[in-house]
Amino acid sequence: MSKRGYHHGNLRQALVDAALELVRDKGPTGFTLSEAAKLAGVTPAAVYRHFEGREDLIAEAARQGYIIFADVMEFAYNEGRPSALAAFEATGRAYLAFAQRHPGHYVAMFESGISVNRTPELAEAASRSSRILEMAAAKLSERIPTDRRPPASMFSAHIWAMSHGVVELFARGTPGARSPYSPEDLLEAGIGIYLRGLGLIDND
Repeated sequence: MSKRGYHHGNLRQALVDAALELVRDKGPTGFTLSEAAKLAGVTPAAVYRHFEGREDLIAEAARQGYIIFADVMEFAYNEGRPSALAAFEATGRAYLAFAQRHPGHYVAMFESGISVNRTPELAEAASRSSRILEMAAAKLSERIPTDRRPPASMFSAHIWAMSHGVVELFARGTPGARSPYSPEDLLEAGIGIYLRGLGLIDND
């Protein structure tokens, strides 16, 4: 890690960027505010002008992560059309891509222990991403007869859990976790099995 400077008036973001680097390399509890300040190129006292403590700093990193995450999911959903199936599958792949490309944000969001309800802004950012996946599930499940149709919130939660499991076990270099298949192939196969069970794709 190298010491980073910051542009005048952008200290808050410089601290968030430093925290993301530290979270990625040391985990959410493996660094101090003093380390974040040093990496940002400021004194420890300067941190407290913007954040009350480390958890507040990580919460802001998580909030920004959820915004990026929702943007990625929304883009994937829109680009995945014209079919509801293609759009839905694209959101699952977007989850995996986000975790691989934004590891600091991912850890701050899902592994820091910070509640998404810590601030209204964080809660709204987090709920936006879940709404996108739920919307994709609702659109796809319109093809299922109403008497057999699962709630869209359950449908999307299943896919979220599957995506998260693949990320945690096979896409982030977890020691001892090996698979003969790529994370992308594992996720695609898992989603395929789930959708076949719902009768949404053919057995081929």
